[in-house]
Amino acid sequence: MLGVALVALVLYVDWASLAQNFAKGDVADKALPELFTIALRNTLIYTIGGFVLAFVLGLIFALMRISPVRPYRWIATIYIEIFRGLPALLIFLLITFLPLALPGFEVPGGTYGQGILGLGLVGAAYQAEVFRAGLQAVPKGQTEAARSLGMSAARAQFTVVIPQAIRIVIPPTTNQFVSLLKDSSLVLFLGVSGQYVELAKFGNDLASQYANATPIMVSGLTYLIVTVPLGYLAARLEKRKGSGR
Repeated sequence: MLGVALVALVLYVDWASLAQNFAKGDVADKALPELFTIALRNTLIYTIGGFVLAFVLGLIFALMRISPVRPYRWIATIYIEIFRGLPALLIFLLITFLPLALPGFEVPGGTYGQGILGLGLVGAAYQAEVFRAGLQAVPKGQTEAARSLGMSAARAQFTVVIPQAIRIVIPPTTNQFVSLLKDSSLVLFLGVSGQYVELAKFGNDLASQYANATPIMVSGLTYLIVTVPLGYLAARLEKRKGSGR
């Protein structure tokens, strides 16, 4: 059945028209070298910055989530539920209205800072749950052994538990980085232009300029050049982790 569908698709598709509209060589050439020197560079800046912020905030909220202090747990739970429940697009749109809600306030770093803030706030909620699972996976005997050696609870947490938890969550954290890389396309809703465009905005602008979808396809392939190897790496790390148990 699948073979019949594929044959029908091959016969039905106008391949010449498809190539003309989605794989036109001279239009693809127009994307270079800015595709890499501007669009991909900015995508990586937004993603790496957002990931670092999400990593730090995620660890903090994870520790608060498992804290014996009830108000800390409440704050962490409220943050995680809100930012996991809201669409990421809505978060970016709200960031654009921050100057109106807080007159005189500017996000440090300008456009880059806004993009990093949006990705970091969204990513932190998911990363917090990843860290929480990792922290709870560390045997309690590790903490008890550290305390028996005279370590304080805080020192045992930061020198014994957290390093082990980070090693445990490397595979899902790699997947989280890939998710942020794809979510970086939402930066276009901040109204970025010129030197601040990322891959999605870059491809869309060129597609509009030349009335051709080839730049969008080129941008998509550029995403795949980064995400596919990272996804493969995450799978290998997960497999290695499973075989090491």
